[in-house]
Amino acid sequence: MSLRVISKWTVIIGTLLIWTVKFIIRPFVHIPHSLKTLFGLAPNLIGSFLLPFGACWLFTWMFGMRTMKELKIACWFGLVLVVINEYLQLIPFFGRTFDYLDILSSFIGVFLGYITYARLMLKLEYRTYP
Repeated sequence: MSLRVISKWTVIIGTLLIWTVKFIIRPFVHIPHSLKTLFGLAPNLIGSFLLPFGACWLFTWMFGMRTMKELKIACWFGLVLVVINEYLQLIPFFGRTFDYLDILSSFIGVFLGYITYARLMLKLEYRTYP
């Protein structure tokens, strides 16, 4: 299976998981107080994890995603956009809330996504070229 197909299904399943947390679990399921922070950060963590996979699937024309350098550029670009989005939430017009924990979870998510994608990329590269 190609990396682009794997990325496509990872993004689709990840998006469905984010929607499940945001629109089903958080509004309708009682979450114990000790887990509320985790469920609050989960969409940012999962969404940031999906950044390299989304770049591979949707933006291959912009980020080649064939080398580690291109992967790093895509991850840094995505992380910068996520941080800018979080800081834009300081503007009251948008009706959103700013949270440093969201930025921290985004950093963790992008880091984990980078490591996972890089390992997958190397594994498929070695399998392709014995």
